[in-house]
Amino acid sequence: MELGTLLEGLSSKTSAEFKTMPEVVEAGDSVDVATLPIEARRWTRISDVVAVVADLKSSTQLGTGSKAASTASIYEAGTGGVVKIFDSFSADFLQIQGDGAFALFWGDMRFERAAAAGITIKTFSVDFTEKIEAKWPTKPETGFKVGIASHRVLVKRVGTPRNPAQQEPVWAGKPVNYAAKAAQSADRHELVVTGSVWDQFEKNDYLAFTCSCGDGPSDTLWKDFAIPRLETDETEAQGRKLLSAWCDIHGEEFCNAILDGKKRRDDVDDLRQDRVRSQMANALWFKARQERQSRNARRIGLSK
Repeated sequence: MELGTLLEGLSSKTSAEFKTMPEVVEAGDSVDVATLPIEARRWTRISDVVAVVADLKSSTQLGTGSKAASTASIYEAGTGGVVKIFDSFSADFLQIQGDGAFALFWGDMRFERAAAAGITIKTFSVDFTEKIEAKWPTKPETGFKVGIASHRVLVKRVGTPRNPAQQEPVWAGKPVNYAAKAAQSADRHELVVTGSVWDQFEKNDYLAFTCSCGDGPSDTLWKDFAIPRLETDETEAQGRKLLSAWCDIHGEEFCNAILDGKKRRDDVDDLRQDRVRSQMANALWFKARQERQSRNARRIGLSK
């Protein structure tokens, strides 16, 4: 290995790269990853992508010594289950990252598919950890933490040109990073969404309000949550946290309604109006939402 020659070559390539800017191609709100170039200095910009990150709590403490077989079994069931969920809700791109995975959704119904996937992972997480605790009671507390974020991205396949096994798409932008930080700020069985994602979710009665079980529909499903790892982006940091899973009785009905594009429920009209009044009274929250909406309108307008 001629280290000096390698570093010198990299330095020269960096200097050459910075002399002229690469081409950026607008792709609207969808892209075919398989067609992305590997050698051309061309990046593709997607106007809006929704990222869902699932992170396994305390994964590094599960053990790989004498407990290697049980740890492998937990990873197999956990990560395999998350990947199955992403695929079931038609994720446009997914990637396994160690003990978890992330998926990207773009194009039609991207927020609805991402929401259904995220809540389903939460629901799966509860059953998953109950089975772990029953079989291996000494294992550390674990379970999936979920984060969802959205924004535009730049994407290009990067790697060794002549070796497809060493090529991967690079997603440059906020969605994956913000979704990861949202997941990291959650506890197991929790889902945290950024401000711009909540702006979309709150428009859907099947996502924003509880079902009719118990005392009936309520506005207690989501809690205001300031995402600590996003304090430098105040508008996105004003997020929400979901603690509940799919209802045993109404979960499938609500999930399918969301995927079918339904948004309005007759049984929550009063709750919807009360929520709007409450938000307007909360000056900080209302201002952050206005800033996000203005920014998103400019971003999507420029992308067309």
